[in-house]
Amino acid sequence: MAPQPYRSTPVFDEESLPVALRARHSTKAGVWGVIRLIEGRLRLTLLEPEEEHMLDPMRPGLITPQRPHFVTALGPMRMQVDFYDEQPAA
Repeated sequence: MAPQPYRSTPVFDEESLPVALRARHSTKAGVWGVIRLIEGRLRLTLLEPEEEHMLDPMRPGLITPQRPHFVTALGPMRMQVDFYDEQPAA
């Protein structure tokens, strides 16, 4: 059985996307995140080493434990982050 999220954020849009998610941050040890776009596009910037990924409803973004990252809204969008205590299938 596929892992289930233990918590999910509210749905954010380009205006309600928290400043904390737009700035460098990371998950805690043992916590994976999956950014799921409901509509629109989002740029996920992973750091150390730096990588950029363009996310859309068909391409979620996987965040590994403790990896610094931030997101940038690319116009109108709606997204949510699911958190897991084991590696999910993104």
